[in-house]
Amino acid sequence: MANRGLRCYQVLCAATETGEKMAPTKKGILERLNAGEIVIGDGGFVFALEKRGYVKAGPWTPEATVTHPEAVRQLHREFLRAGANVMQAFTFYASDDKLENRGQTLKITGTQVNEAACDLAREVANEGDALVAGGVCQTPSYLSCKSETEVKAIFKKQLEVFAKKNVDFLIAEYFEHVEEAEWAVQVLKTSGKPVAASLCIGPEGDMHGVSPGECAVRLVKAGAQIVGVNCHFDPLTCVKAVKMMKEAVEKAGLKAHYMVQPLAYHTPDCNCQGFIDLPEFPFALEPRILSRWDMHKYAREAYKAGIRYIGGCCGFEPYHIRAVAEELASERGIIPPGSEKHGMWGAALEMHTKPWVRARARRDYWENIKPASGRPLCPSLSTPEGWGVTKGHADLLQHKEATSTQEMKHVLEMQKKAKSFA
Repeated sequence: MANRGLRCYQVLCAATETGEKMAPTKKGILERLNAGEIVIGDGGFVFALEKRGYVKAGPWTPEATVTHPEAVRQLHREFLRAGANVMQAFTFYASDDKLENRGQTLKITGTQVNEAACDLAREVANEGDALVAGGVCQTPSYLSCKSETEVKAIFKKQLEVFAKKNVDFLIAEYFEHVEEAEWAVQVLKTSGKPVAASLCIGPEGDMHGVSPGECAVRLVKAGAQIVGVNCHFDPLTCVKAVKMMKEAVEKAGLKAHYMVQPLAYHTPDCNCQGFIDLPEFPFALEPRILSRWDMHKYAREAYKAGIRYIGGCCGFEPYHIRAVAEELASERGIIPPGSEKHGMWGAALEMHTKPWVRARARRDYWENIKPASGRPLCPSLSTPEGWGVTKGHADLLQHKEATSTQEMKHVLEMQKKAKSFA
């Protein structure tokens, strides 16, 4: 660990000396948070780019940074224009074991994907007052019960790229098990960069039943300066989980900053596993999407809870992030460039040709709207498919070979069994 950390530090110093992709001096993530500033994160690249035709649902890997950089660059720009202060490099599931999992045969390495992602994020961040974050997430190797040394080696390989590209800070995100997140934080800390750690859990805790509070305490002790949750649950559920984290960290006499980057989907019917247990996941979630007005409420509740790094994950589009930035405009003292084409609380509807639409140009109308789904035969809630399996279960063992016919037969039988108990 120490030797690899030294190597990362040497690479970082070399990049600094040669001036490799050095951005103009900006306040760092901890400087901003220590000063009480609100940091607006970006949104969900995986889902957004899948809908645009650049990411494959299933593996959810980010090779588009190499194959279609223009699409990734444009989405970064849209989030920047919407008010985001962080350009998170599109490195989600960019570890080699994930790029080679279950029959995926990309002729692109994790290093290539991570390097391209960092370059794209830096290019756009330099167009505004944004920072670049490099991120690692949960691995197939951990689910397959590989050793701590083997899993950490995967994180170290990604970290070498982040050090070389001189990202501003690091995020360990989308972890269902706090143990794996701790390993990630321990590796990332060797860089000397600020580290944030974000679990994809709700108020029930991680997949082994560790409470949000205990998870947060463990992550802070591992070296994370920012802790929180992302993905799997809707905004208010995630805010509730972060509140539990904050209370436990303070009770333990520790200090940290807090972040939240939830789904843009309503998930009142989800269990511990979150939205991936919903039968609509991933191709029929649209009726659950939060409106921009829901995002105003989310931003305000997160701020009231003491959370100062506020962003989004799957389902978040630039207009959602713009709504967060607009809600907190008075506290931040700025309006995002994207608000040039958006009247606050629908004010621009006064310019509409139809009088009944002009009548909707007011805050109280949109704050109290109860949107209909337009689907009279659909239920308002679903029954999650709770299979009850997690790390260590045979059904979660991963491999390079494509999923076999026999494996598919087994999962269909399991699905039928799970539904019969629902």
